[in-house]
Amino acid sequence: MRIAVIAYQGISPFMLSTPLAVFGEPFLASGHDVVVCGESDRIVASGGLTIEISHPLAAVDEADVVILPGWRDAAEPVSPAIVRQLRSAHERNALVAGLCLGAFGLAEAGLLNGRRATTHWARATELGTLYPAIRIDPAAIYVDDGQVVTSAGIAAGLDCCLHLLARLSGAAEANRVARHLVVAPQRSGEQPQLIERPAPASSAERRVADILEQLWADPAQTPSLDDLAAKAGISRRSLSRYIRARTGGSLSGWLRRARIARAQDRLLRGEKGLERIAVSSGFPDAPSLRKAFRGELGTTPTQWLARERIG
Repeated sequence: MRIAVIAYQGISPFMLSTPLAVFGEPFLASGHDVVVCGESDRIVASGGLTIEISHPLAAVDEADVVILPGWRDAAEPVSPAIVRQLRSAHERNALVAGLCLGAFGLAEAGLLNGRRATTHWARATELGTLYPAIRIDPAAIYVDDGQVVTSAGIAAGLDCCLHLLARLSGAAEANRVARHLVVAPQRSGEQPQLIERPAPASSAERRVADILEQLWADPAQTPSLDDLAAKAGISRRSLSRYIRARTGGSLSGWLRRARIARAQDRLLRGEKGLERIAVSSGFPDAPSLRKAFRGELGTTPTQWLARERIG
């Protein structure tokens, strides 16, 4: 497996480093290859940082996954050479991802026509105006449409790359990398880009954040909202408001995703007995686990595991 990350003049160093951090040493140690390529052998990134590029843009021809991490400006057309490489990669069935404004490059290449896609919320309307054949989802932090994947802003690029790692190496590995990067692994692509208050500011919000961390560590817990509100020292209504501001949704939806992630880890570790896995992950029984998988992932646990093993 070879991943090609396309660099260009004026690239954000953070955006460039995002896929490199996710597809790091363990991924390389598994026999995979990650290359950074560009139109020139030296680029000046934003902030004046000079970066040496060891691979020409033609290295994209040999990649199974091609990532365009952003672009300089939504108002500036993406380089024709990069657009040609994106189109060529798609034609040979490589997986192509556009992080943040990188979606504009995929759109210029015609890869998003008739597809659902996203980009940074501040440029979503512009993307839809320039390319009306795209079904823009301005809320999602990333959209996986098979062989074409797009993401929202810089931080969402990290979520998107972790999602790609889960596709390639399994959810357990993606969760392990997320923990190593000190990133919360629970952000799904459907989480809204615009969250009222993504980081805790007050002492009450910090207590709610701690409660969510504890629940993520042990999603088999079944506390009521009243119990959690008492633990946080706030009202039930305030707790619900803080949780929505923190996660973009309800406690039940967030906890369901946490339990699914725990079940995925157990399945990938080879644990047997769907009933036992369900209960230890926080579901009342195996049918409830199957229902949650179908609702969130569109597949059954057995089908999901078979797909992960093939990947």
